[in-house]
Amino acid sequence: MNNIFNYDNGFFRGMNKVVDAFYASLLWLLFCLPIVTIGASTTAFYYTVHKSLCGNRGYIWQSFWSAFKSNFKQTTKIWLILAVLFAFLFTDSRIMSSYLQQGSKMGMLYYVFYFLMFFWAVWCVYIFTYSARFENGMKDTMKNAAIIAVLNLPWSLLVLVVLIAAGLILYVSPLMILIVPAGVAVIYDTFLEKVFRKYMSEEDLKKEQELDWERHY
Repeated sequence: MNNIFNYDNGFFRGMNKVVDAFYASLLWLLFCLPIVTIGASTTAFYYTVHKSLCGNRGYIWQSFWSAFKSNFKQTTKIWLILAVLFAFLFTDSRIMSSYLQQGSKMGMLYYVFYFLMFFWAVWCVYIFTYSARFENGMKDTMKNAAIIAVLNLPWSLLVLVVLIAAGLILYVSPLMILIVPAGVAVIYDTFLEKVFRKYMSEEDLKKEQELDWERHY
């Protein structure tokens, strides 16, 4: 009977994880509201999910705020570049769509721009998760994220599938915005960390192994 009210049992640990997931998702949403801070907020969010939600290290707010501040300038600049790029792709896709409806051969470029918008979404995921895990300059971060995405196409496809599934869930039930983001980040953490470890130095890998050991013991 005493075990039921023991805060270290599986039930309470699970409930704490759910509460933390809500909290982390809420922080991400609130810090995304200025729009220009989406990049910094997403980077801080993934860092928080990886460290606190999945890694059981540190508190949600402290992890999020620390990562948000430290990555703010660079990830905000990156996000603004990505936003302009998306605006370009979206506008051109609309133009090509009108050509396609008119029967023009040029309209076939609509599918090219549509594909590029999908790659843009995957690239964004890699950029901000990469930013949360590695320290690099803006140019190297964007370049390395693109290379990793291309070299790991099966995982990149899974990134896109998860992203689309999350979008469909939110379309059907917008209130899920308070839990879906954390769920997506946790899923990404399970396989993107395997991808990222292929590009870590031996020293960084050793640290990750030590953290994994501490997490389980």
